[in-house]
Amino acid sequence: MLQGSLASLLGVLRSRGLAKVPSGASAEMVAGHFVDAAPGNGVTFVHQAPHTPRKYLLETMGSGVALFDSNNNGLLDIYLINGAPFGDYVAPGTILEKTGPKYWNRLYRQSADGTFEDATEEAGLQGVGYGMGAAAADYDNDGHTDLFVTAWDGNHLYHNNGDGTFTDVTEKAGVGGTGWSTSAAWVDLNNNGYLDLVVLRYIEWNWNDEWCGPRDNRGYCLPDVFPPISMLVYRNNGDGTFTEEAHRVGLSKPGRALGIAIADYDRDGHPDIFIANDSMVEFLFHNKGDGTFEEVGLLAGVAVDGNGRTFAGMGVDFSDYDNDGWPDLMIGDLANQIYPLYKNNGDGTFTYVSYITGVAAITLLHSAWGLRFMDYDNDGWKDLLIAQGHDMDTIHKSFPELHYRESPMLLRNIKGRKFVNVGPLSGKVFDARWAGRGLAMGDINNDGLLDAVITENGGPAHVLMNRTETANHWIRFRLVGHKSNRDGIGASIRVETAQGSQWYTVTTASSYLSSSDVRAHFGLGAETIARRVEIRWPSGIVQILKNVRGDRQIQIDEPVTAAEKRW
Repeated sequence: MLQGSLASLLGVLRSRGLAKVPSGASAEMVAGHFVDAAPGNGVTFVHQAPHTPRKYLLETMGSGVALFDSNNNGLLDIYLINGAPFGDYVAPGTILEKTGPKYWNRLYRQSADGTFEDATEEAGLQGVGYGMGAAAADYDNDGHTDLFVTAWDGNHLYHNNGDGTFTDVTEKAGVGGTGWSTSAAWVDLNNNGYLDLVVLRYIEWNWNDEWCGPRDNRGYCLPDVFPPISMLVYRNNGDGTFTEEAHRVGLSKPGRALGIAIADYDRDGHPDIFIANDSMVEFLFHNKGDGTFEEVGLLAGVAVDGNGRTFAGMGVDFSDYDNDGWPDLMIGDLANQIYPLYKNNGDGTFTYVSYITGVAAITLLHSAWGLRFMDYDNDGWKDLLIAQGHDMDTIHKSFPELHYRESPMLLRNIKGRKFVNVGPLSGKVFDARWAGRGLAMGDINNDGLLDAVITENGGPAHVLMNRTETANHWIRFRLVGHKSNRDGIGASIRVETAQGSQWYTVTTASSYLSSSDVRAHFGLGAETIARRVEIRWPSGIVQILKNVRGDRQIQIDEPVTAAEKRW
């Protein structure tokens, strides 16, 4: 968007009263309270991203993070993805290597006292090459969470041995791939009980030495300088191996893919896939029910923004923010573009609602990467936490009002009608400026409040502990599938209280390059009882629980007999 157009848009927003920053804390602006616990809790990771005069696009993109329980002790661990060294000129075909511990990926294992210890070497998770993202899930249904790591020119699958160690099984599994991989998602595409793997790729790129920008001020190239590329889709054969079949299942459409999220947006019992593409149309793949997909983004109204323009799609979440039972879409993009929010109409289409919900006015001058809906105060409405920062480290030279480093953003959900920025009221972490990238969500200390980890490009990791004071209640579910995949990924959970209902799709995907806690968390507000819990398993089994007491985590096993379907 040109400078004049930006000023014009801001003028329109102000004239409509949409660009006013709320003053003071009203009843709607209930603040959160987050503190950055790293590195005081032992997480000392610093992402390595060479920033060279050549302005290689790879420099700007990492890194991701995974929050998962690596040793089944009930505590979330943190896995952080790192880069690798390269110089001012890299010849096409060069394979990057991690030359020492400075460049290792890092596993921080949580202790009972809430601190973390570096268990990278013990676990065998130092990583290979220039890493990008991570996706955690139990792909072989053995009860232990495995780890897939994406990278430039070669991905890696690590099998969890169940004793605190991991084995690189990439070659045996057949999931190494090629090219520039970004985000990945574990999802059972055909509901046969085994998790398949969808791996995004960004562009066709091989250290292309393109000069972009004016001759006296070289800059990073826009992604449309390079051709799009298809994703990789690996079908789980159930024997530890995978077969790549993106073309066969209808998922081979070339894109510039950065973010992936899953949900059953039309509630037909089959998981659908949304892909956030950079500077081209976005993709919504509808699952036809036979394990194949059709792309319907334009028909559904989510391929472009409300003005019919493409944007720099980066992070994404696919979740029901207004509690009407239909998964909605939130996407991160660059400053001057507005973060797109799409409300699911329940008829296979979506409506662009960034303006009427207040998101447009709040986000116009910001750039979003990792993001997740999260109910930070357990009031029963999903709020938004967003990792921010521009990709151009010289953006201020062209647009003085924009910044390379930005504060994270916390948007409060006002009963599904609008969002209000409460970050400035919610702790010093929202004053800090980071080159934010990945974001993973989960209750790190099991206190009933959702926490998060945010990564930086070329900077430290930040462990945001939620210390919001609230009298609200909560409930959390850990699903264990038997006919379905063991993690219950793809299951839809409805929780009903006296105040209404909420819905959640079980997944570790969403955000950007990152993998969140697989457990499903619900805020209950003032209610202490979930009077009805309905779980629709990927297998098609529907399980009903009644009068479930809150303020605790419950493991729910998928029933194997009809008598187990109701509690």
